[in-house]
Amino acid sequence: MPKLNQILAIEKSIKSRVYGELTKLHHALQKSTLLSGFSKIYNKKDEDSDDFPPEKQKVQLIAHEILQNLENLLGELLDITLTKDHGNCHSFADVKIDGKVLIEKAPVTYLLFLEKQINDLHTFVAKIPVLDPEEEWSYDETTSLYKTAPIATTKTKKVQKPIVLYAATKEHPAQTQLITEDMIVGHWTTVKHSGALPEPEKKKILERIQKLANAIKFAREEANSLEVESVKIGKAILGYILDK
Repeated sequence: MPKLNQILAIEKSIKSRVYGELTKLHHALQKSTLLSGFSKIYNKKDEDSDDFPPEKQKVQLIAHEILQNLENLLGELLDITLTKDHGNCHSFADVKIDGKVLIEKAPVTYLLFLEKQINDLHTFVAKIPVLDPEEEWSYDETTSLYKTAPIATTKTKKVQKPIVLYAATKEHPAQTQLITEDMIVGHWTTVKHSGALPEPEKKKILERIQKLANAIKFAREEANSLEVESVKIGKAILGYILDK
């Protein structure tokens, strides 16, 4: 008996070939002239009349032959598809991680679905931002956020201050100039908050996702390696349609 993965390997090519041939037959049937023909023989009225050679147009398509081709082609596709679906109904495998069964007797169709979901999940998690590695973070359970230690910074404002350029003399008054200085007026205490993930935590999640993805692939291959019984249904279906 063939294995399910062997059936899957040939199903796509059979489907492509059958659909291609059926499309050609369908297009050919739209040309009614291909199903028509004739033969003509000329009989002249007397010996002195002109004579003409026989004329003939051959029928290029015969409906019964087209239907026979249809039966052969579609029958092959119906058989391989039902064989695959029967195989899928009986193909199960356990998803195991580190020797422990995570999913017991998962159907191969579900494994295909699950494989896509896990791949999408990996893409989703990979895009989650991580904490800035330049900062020291701690987890605050009251807010469910990460935060940094308080950082103090000064608050300044611009003030103008006169300076003496030249001291006053008996002859001249003092010469002064206004300059601008930054004067500390207070202090900011800043605590940064973040809802991002720590890099090590994100890395572990991605590793577990990848480990599960591999386990699902192994289970799928195991399920697909089970032997399936070939099912023949095309002849019965098309035999009924064609009244055979």
